[in-house]
Amino acid sequence: MTISDVIEHKVATSDLFRVMAADAYEQVLYCHDAASGLRAIIAIHNTTLGPALGGIRMRPYASETDALEDVLRLAKAMTYKSAVAGLDLGGGKTVIIGGPEQKSEALFRSLGRFIQSMGGRYVAATDVGTTGDDLTYVRTETPYVTGVPVEWGGLGDTSILTGLTVYLGMKAGAEAVWGSESLSGKRIAVQGAGKVGMHLMEHLHAEGANLFVADVLPESAARAADHFGATIVPEGDIYDVECDVFAPCSLGAVLNEGTIPRLRCKLVCGGANNQLALDQDGERLNERGILYAPDFVVNSGGVISAAAELRKAPLAWAEGIARRVGSTTRGILAQAQKEGIAPSAAAVAAARERIERIGATKRMLVPGDLRHGR
Repeated sequence: MTISDVIEHKVATSDLFRVMAADAYEQVLYCHDAASGLRAIIAIHNTTLGPALGGIRMRPYASETDALEDVLRLAKAMTYKSAVAGLDLGGGKTVIIGGPEQKSEALFRSLGRFIQSMGGRYVAATDVGTTGDDLTYVRTETPYVTGVPVEWGGLGDTSILTGLTVYLGMKAGAEAVWGSESLSGKRIAVQGAGKVGMHLMEHLHAEGANLFVADVLPESAARAADHFGATIVPEGDIYDVECDVFAPCSLGAVLNEGTIPRLRCKLVCGGANNQLALDQDGERLNERGILYAPDFVVNSGGVISAAAELRKAPLAWAEGIARRVGSTTRGILAQAQKEGIAPSAAAVAAARERIERIGATKRMLVPGDLRHGR
């Protein structure tokens, strides 16, 4: 039983317990408020290392099943992301079914009350479709929110650090492919000129990379062209650009059996979550000789920023942790090469190993009488 079974309608939502058991999910909460129009799902994948942290994504999903698939995949990715980054956090996620026209104070405050009811097991942040301003409404109802504006006591936009960590991960990937971490003169195709994509391009432009950009919103691509001299590519053609690096910075599942054969690059490294549609897509990239810098390794800047907020640590602490991402990426890529496996598999193995190691320590330290209720 897998998430894909749900999407293919092989099982009903009533079989969710079996789906959760297949990937060891802890909790799925459906949230509905008729007055505000809120329809949301919160998923917690694993809290072995600490409270589940993950952003609030808002999209006009075609169906509730699509929303369920997205929240489950994203929550698991957040578990692995925090584990590999060395953070004491688990993985969770929220998806809101709806477009930007449905945003309101009432809707986000309603969601905040649902998050509050979870007692700190889940901590929210921003994601695709939400902003720091949206989170201020959530924060009105619960303290379990990160990524709020500085004036609210937060560290501000988490995408700034995400842009940095993707950049550092890309330099590590470049070193593995070309023997040098320099990106000067490299042709880099960026899919998505949103918050993370723009911050990434700031670093790449400063280093002298040649940028190509595509976005579903023409005005976003035009902004990248104005700021960084990027060449605009039609959104559907970005996979076919002859380049050195392909950087997915939009939505997930963009690397699949249909798009991977079209890629004309040597390295894939971007800020989007869940870039691989299926686990075997990591193997497909490997078979084509395209190095994949695993997304949850390189795009960890946001969760690092959130962890700093929870610790009430300064931005300098978060930046220090973020700058380790380059060396972490090098370690994952080296391990993959040593074992002859895809980098995506090596990254998952590293995350699971840390979770199991810490989980075993916790089990050892819990007295047997307490475990058995005596």
